[in-house]
Amino acid sequence: MTFKKWFMAVLLVLLCIGMFSFFAVDFRYGYKPKNEKVMPYVPNKFSGFDLWGKQIASEKSTNLIKTEDKTELSPKNGAVTINHHLLKIGRDTFYEETFGNEVFLTDIMGIIDGPFTIGNIAKAIMALKGEGTTNLRVELADDITIGGKRYKKGEKIDTGIDVVKGTYVPLGMPVTFSKGKIRVGISCAACHATVDQNTKQVIEGAPNNDLNLGLLLALATNSSAYFTHGNIASIKDYLKGTDRSVTTTKGTKEALPDPESLEKAVDETFQKWPRGHFDSSIDLISNPTDIPDSFTLGDHPYGWSGFAAAGSFRGLSAFSNNVHAQNADTLSQSEISKDLFGIDKEVYLGTILQNAANPNFRYNPKSGVKPSKFFQTVDPTPDVPGINQLVAPPQFPKVSLTAPDGLIVSSPGYKFNEQNNGVAAWQNTLQPPKPNMKIERAAIEQGKKVFAKANCITCHAGSTLTNNQVISVKEIGTEPSRAKALKKYGKVMGESLLYSPETPVPLPKKPTVLKVPTEHLNRDQLKLAFALGDSPGGYKVPSLIGLYWTAPYLHDGSVAVGNDIDQEIGVTGTILKGITPDPANSLRALVDKSLRDKVIKANLTSQQLQDLHIKGIGHEYWVDESTGFTKSEQDALIKYLLSLTAIQKK
Repeated sequence: MTFKKWFMAVLLVLLCIGMFSFFAVDFRYGYKPKNEKVMPYVPNKFSGFDLWGKQIASEKSTNLIKTEDKTELSPKNGAVTINHHLLKIGRDTFYEETFGNEVFLTDIMGIIDGPFTIGNIAKAIMALKGEGTTNLRVELADDITIGGKRYKKGEKIDTGIDVVKGTYVPLGMPVTFSKGKIRVGISCAACHATVDQNTKQVIEGAPNNDLNLGLLLALATNSSAYFTHGNIASIKDYLKGTDRSVTTTKGTKEALPDPESLEKAVDETFQKWPRGHFDSSIDLISNPTDIPDSFTLGDHPYGWSGFAAAGSFRGLSAFSNNVHAQNADTLSQSEISKDLFGIDKEVYLGTILQNAANPNFRYNPKSGVKPSKFFQTVDPTPDVPGINQLVAPPQFPKVSLTAPDGLIVSSPGYKFNEQNNGVAAWQNTLQPPKPNMKIERAAIEQGKKVFAKANCITCHAGSTLTNNQVISVKEIGTEPSRAKALKKYGKVMGESLLYSPETPVPLPKKPTVLKVPTEHLNRDQLKLAFALGDSPGGYKVPSLIGLYWTAPYLHDGSVAVGNDIDQEIGVTGTILKGITPDPANSLRALVDKSLRDKVIKANLTSQQLQDLHIKGIGHEYWVDESTGFTKSEQDALIKYLLSLTAIQKK
């Protein structure tokens, strides 16, 4: 072990046992891999400007130039300069930035205050001896029972946390130490980068398809802070008397749910989430999706339903923002909790804070103080809603097409939305590495012909193999619950307004407000994306670039088959058993009716999956004997699909 590696290992151990408090120093570290730690790929390259989703190439050093329609390319008009500086901000943000979510995860949710501890994380990493892993196995510090399942102290759990070879820190989990407390946050890289099983190098943009987020959340001491992502039809179902009442915004008294009963219900739901799945919707229904990849160029609109379509980088900035503004801080939704959940703001805040892990953040309903007043006294970002580093755009508290969460994450010292724009620009440079398998050129060419013959190009067309459309669930036939997750957002939808990209954070007294162009967006498509009105909702047609790295398939990750095509069938036969889905066999199940029927049948045997709306149905576009294709042609199609690692030449 080199001195540098030894020092980092000792540093982490010291951090874990709290010795930094002796020296009274603050500490923050998030791992960002050097080039030699990344699996090689050929990046997409672009320099110039993004003007509300339209990329304009330019080699001029100034952004004060004009487009063909005489529009000045200036931040005052919404133009974002794409250059080395922005891309560096994007990559730094992707790996290291938490926007302060370590406070929510640690102080409120208590993700390392239960049986899953920072000390045992460090112990597990040290045991690797620098070899790296795609699945850090961590000992539990205490016994715990979740949903009738008993976990024992000393038992090792599969976390799916990745550690790069030669390092001693988790990928995508920045650690901080301040005011005598260790905190763990999550950056983009925790979900949207992974470690290759063979080389232990980072695959930038590939989903971490074994990250066991559900179990890690369930092990937290206050998982109920995340109750809007669980199967909680009404928090009134968990009332046990009126001794925990608060004064609502209307001055009436209303009881908070019993924290123990709510915690038990939320934990039971989260424990059911398959590895590699996460529920990013706040509709009080647990319908987790497969973690998506970040091979994003040309894959608009973004999100499984295509809800992120407006603004910079064709909605990619809005999509990047979604993760940190909503999914890492449920407190940020308090101003619209009545519209979205039918829960008064004070009741909502009280429910989240009444069992906070850190006593300083724990709300006591017997204090007689309103939850919102209490929260103001402990909020590290008191000038903005929620607890993360957020900025309220002009339309707040309403949401908009450019801020579906209502808020924009932006750290002090940066420009407004700069980190989201940086991540979007950098993600658009990503292309997947070559597959860990040899595919003959003749098979690829034959498969490409089968792809056309089977009319796959009807939807998966063009250089990025998508027509960029949202398809109604009635047409695509996949499990419908997730397509309706944003339906209530129609109640709080406002005008798309943002501050100029040159606006500093914190905001000045009179920041420049810009109206984001949305007139070009198809209203019927937006109606499907948000399931507005009588729309059943829909799912967007994804790009097929990088399929080798993104198994299992469909939005719910329900089409999964292992290496053993006869035994490892469905999510029940793969992910729930800790078996990684095989991309070739899983793709075969996507296009082969007989094999898909077996996948669906296997999934239906699990009540756990039914509770989570994971089925394997839909997308019934067969390339098999039933539609006149031979086994050889099907094989060639699969090899062609697995070979797609770059934007296709026109």
